[in-house]
Amino acid sequence: MEPTHFISAQPLSLSDLDQILHGHAKIGLSPDAVARIQRCRNYLNEKLANSDRPIYGINTGFGSLYHKNIPKHQLEQLQENLVKSHACGTGPEVPREIVLLMLFLKVQSLAYGHSGVQLATVERLADLFNHRVLPRVFEMGSLGASGDLAPLAHLSLPLIGLGEVHYLGKMYSGKELLAMMQWQPIHFQAKEGLALLNGTQFMGAYGVWCVLHALRLLTWANHIAALSLDVFDGRPEPFDAQVQQVRPHAGQTTVAQQVLQLLAHSQLLHQPKSHVQDPYSFRCVPQVHGASADAIAFVQRTVLTEINSVTDNPMLFPDTDAIISGGNFHGQPLALALDFLAIALAELGSISERRTYQLISGARQLPNYLVANPGIHSGLMIPQYTAASLVSQNKQLCTPASVDSIVSSNGQEDHVSMGANAATKCYRIVQNVYSILSIEWLTATQALHFRRPLRTSPVLEHLVDTFRKQVPFIEEDRLLHNDMVLAEKFLKETKLGA
Repeated sequence: MEPTHFISAQPLSLSDLDQILHGHAKIGLSPDAVARIQRCRNYLNEKLANSDRPIYGINTGFGSLYHKNIPKHQLEQLQENLVKSHACGTGPEVPREIVLLMLFLKVQSLAYGHSGVQLATVERLADLFNHRVLPRVFEMGSLGASGDLAPLAHLSLPLIGLGEVHYLGKMYSGKELLAMMQWQPIHFQAKEGLALLNGTQFMGAYGVWCVLHALRLLTWANHIAALSLDVFDGRPEPFDAQVQQVRPHAGQTTVAQQVLQLLAHSQLLHQPKSHVQDPYSFRCVPQVHGASADAIAFVQRTVLTEINSVTDNPMLFPDTDAIISGGNFHGQPLALALDFLAIALAELGSISERRTYQLISGARQLPNYLVANPGIHSGLMIPQYTAASLVSQNKQLCTPASVDSIVSSNGQEDHVSMGANAATKCYRIVQNVYSILSIEWLTATQALHFRRPLRTSPVLEHLVDTFRKQVPFIEEDRLLHNDMVLAEKFLKETKLGA
């Protein structure tokens, strides 16, 4: 199986990560990565052979047991014990696409050559990725500091024939996997268990996934808001460039431009208006969507910095003959960023639900609940309830995880980021916002029918026509859950321009 992506020291971009996740990539180590890994391991072996100096986690215990020296003949057992004892995850399983990203990010981090692992260990992680052998990892257990210890322990168990994996639609024990693949278990050398467990790859994988989807949600939010504005008989003036020039936030300016571009050549937009202002949920789209766009850009920069970093401890620097115990495993940058992203995405959902409410309210010559005969038919009354429920849950999920900390390891680890909780909460908000936006899309496309024979822009008409092949116009009450499911699938799978 020939690699399609060679891991090296070159910085990863978001498009690289998108391709890794969705492009059926096979990974391999570049020659320079192999050289860095081997040089660092040789350096550590030499240190251990020629010195009895205590080095945290290499020849000492872990956490508050750092003062316990470990004899040389027990160093390998120390590392295996670490992985086994730290596999204490619980709760739901981590989604498999997140586990796939975790594998990739762990290989990337180890390949920088500051962790002291064996080449065979990194190659086995790459084998798991390439065969799509996905270890069974659980959501709960990481404090977001000292590394994502519990999730990364579960990720590492199959290397020694333990734990469980998903492979080709079935679940196997780690022992069964090794036998089936004819792989020998990895025999951890000094430092290796610690290198596998220390790191922010659990938070980082969620961060990558959430940013990729945040950008998609923002694009959809702008498309859907443009259609909603048009079918609500909204005014174009709030999107005028002059308005943005006197308050030149980058996101606000970009959103206003995009909405006007999406509505180019719309018959609806330029018909005479009988009202002088629109509700905020329409009029303030540049300001609200734009603020979320700026927040997403900040989070994207933070996540990319993180996944292109070494988050192990201790770190080895062969060039300067230094082994340094530091705190790069602390997830505070990701914790704050993911809390911020959660708020930014929740606001896209919040304003979307308000537009849905306005569209079904009977305002501006649209029928109540967007059915021709309201009363005997409830039309789109209840999807708005569902959107409101999701918006309310998002508010609860937006309570920041990063302001919390609980002392662990007998006081040695006395401040933690809780970034893992921020990550899993943000993941749920992403899913909720897809549902909220799909309800607005379903509503806006229904409203467009009542504006005929006038048409919206060619871009949006084409998008509506594509959607109508899957979800027809609602003539009378039917099982709307099915329409909502199809609408959400449409948002997740349809390719859009920027």
